Amino acid sequence: MIQRLFAPGTGTTEFAAAGLIIGAKFLLPVLIVRFPLAPGWANFVLDSVDGDLLIPLGLRNETYQPVDKVADWATYVAIVVVAYRSGWPIRRLMLALFVFRSVGQVGFLLTNEELPLAVFPNFLEPLFLVTASILAYERAVRRLPDWRDAGFAILRQHRWLIGTLIVAYKVQDEYFTHVANVDRSEWLQRILGR
Repeated sequence: MIQRLFAPGTGTTEFAAAGLIIGAKFLLPVLIVRFPLAPGWANFVLDSVDGDLLIPLGLRNETYQPVDKVADWATYVAIVVVAYRSGWPIRRLMLALFVFRSVGQVGFLLTNEELPLAVFPNFLEPLFLVTASILAYERAVRRLPDWRDAGFAILRQHRWLIGTLIVAYKVQDEYFTHVANVDRSEWLQRILGR
């Protein structure tokens, strides 16, 4: 069974390494619920490089894609849990963004076409990371007694700038990842003439 998920010739070491990476993709969302900042950013970094790690380890792309999308969905669930459990003023917006992205996730899983992922971009995760980062800064660096209120005041005050940056970032990200299917590293090397 497991051999069908991997390319022929994949060894035990590759199986084990891929298992650890996939395990981390599902463990980090669980940790996000208790510790939003560090696991949130670790999950973001892992999700950025996991395909570059798992495919060379022998995991077939047709196996990687659904595993990645289900792990992403687990992250989105964890984000909504944090927002509601913590009573964030933007929790309804986060729930709406979760539902919005879930349409794209389900569309991809049912059709195996990437276009639904581009049409329903993941605005939820960047908003979560910005929010968690601002709250952590207000709490740990500025050591404000009202760090939560101060953090959400910053989000309110700069909502148009933050929203614009998130939309701009995610639209280009979803385009490169799911429409153009271009590796950004290779694209930058071509642009820079290397």
